[in-house]
Amino acid sequence: MLLDLTNKNVSGRAAAVALNAAGIVLNCNAVPFDPRKPFDPSGVRIGTAAVTSRGFTEAEMEKIAAWISEVVHSPDDTAIHGRIAGEVAALCKSFPPPGLD
Repeated sequence: MLLDLTNKNVSGRAAAVALNAAGIVLNCNAVPFDPRKPFDPSGVRIGTAAVTSRGFTEAEMEKIAAWISEVVHSPDDTAIHGRIAGEVAALCKSFPPPGLD
């Protein structure tokens, strides 16, 4: 899934770095008709294979979406990143990766 952050006042690269600090790993990515340069695009690309293979459902996806929104709206707030990283770790602990037990 590709998210266009053009109207969020944050670049895709800055959002990806902040989200990584919050425990959510994704890629910065250009969006169609991107006004920004390729090395600092306007979007992020989210893959879902890692979470669906762990058994996440719509309820967990809604939590992830809320975390992404919170970080994108506060990309420089390390306290928010730390809190969310803890919540992400707790959620992931409840859904261990398949084949590693």
